[in-house]
Amino acid sequence: MKLIRFGAPGQEKPGVIIKDKRYDVSHLVADYNEAFFTGDGIEQLKNKISNGNLPEVSADERLGAPLARPSKIICVGLNYKDHAAETNAPIPTEPILFFKSTTAIVGPDDDLIIPKNSTKTDWEVELAIVIGKKASYIDEQDALNHVAGYTLHNDYSERAFQLERNGQWVKGKSCDTFAPIGPFIATPDEIEDVHNLRLWLKVNDKVLQDGNTSNLIFDVPFIVSYISQFMTLLPGDVISTGTPAGVGLGQKPEPWYLNPGDIVALGIDGLGSSTQHVKEYQP
Repeated sequence: MKLIRFGAPGQEKPGVIIKDKRYDVSHLVADYNEAFFTGDGIEQLKNKISNGNLPEVSADERLGAPLARPSKIICVGLNYKDHAAETNAPIPTEPILFFKSTTAIVGPDDDLIIPKNSTKTDWEVELAIVIGKKASYIDEQDALNHVAGYTLHNDYSERAFQLERNGQWVKGKSCDTFAPIGPFIATPDEIEDVHNLRLWLKVNDKVLQDGNTSNLIFDVPFIVSYISQFMTLLPGDVISTGTPAGVGLGQKPEPWYLNPGDIVALGIDGLGSSTQHVKEYQP
């Protein structure tokens, strides 16, 4: 199943994609939130869909993030060897974790707004995990039973805020519009092998990132289990698993970053694609 949310910002309704067409399921479920993912929300929705006709949604309708604001977004840093190398960082011996504010979440094709006083806004295509079952101190072999699905995420980062302003990385990760998610959440049965997915990103039609999840340092079951040793993961929580090489910070001979007018496009096998137009902050 592929879950979407559609409509104007702040007024999104839940929907699904079936055979490349969008359908409204707002009469069957309130929203894709913690309450929905708790228990058997996805299976119940599947059963309800099979029993009736669904209103079709226009392909022109805006897509929002495919889940309502989760309790948290947890990100894994430096989880591809080539990305660690390009940033001159050592290979982590344990996952590097940081938070990203949920207020950064926007739809997959919403504009990216360069933050006020930003000089180094960067891109990062990432596979994101959506938690489907409360997880606390779970074993690695049980981790996938706690996954509701997977989605595309661009973990935008303001490198000066992140690396030059002291403290933790969260300051450079949490600006408004810095977490476009979607276009949809794919349930695990939609993905043949989550550890063999191509992920790519272009800026102004130039391919800058072209990697594969087979190169993750810490794979999906390990990440979910590991994080659950330090905090309770709630249904609907998002875990972003890291980015391959090719970010602005790693460009040679010198780093370069996004400017108003740029267009960022990205995608992952089986999880669709998204496009963000870069615009200047306006007070």
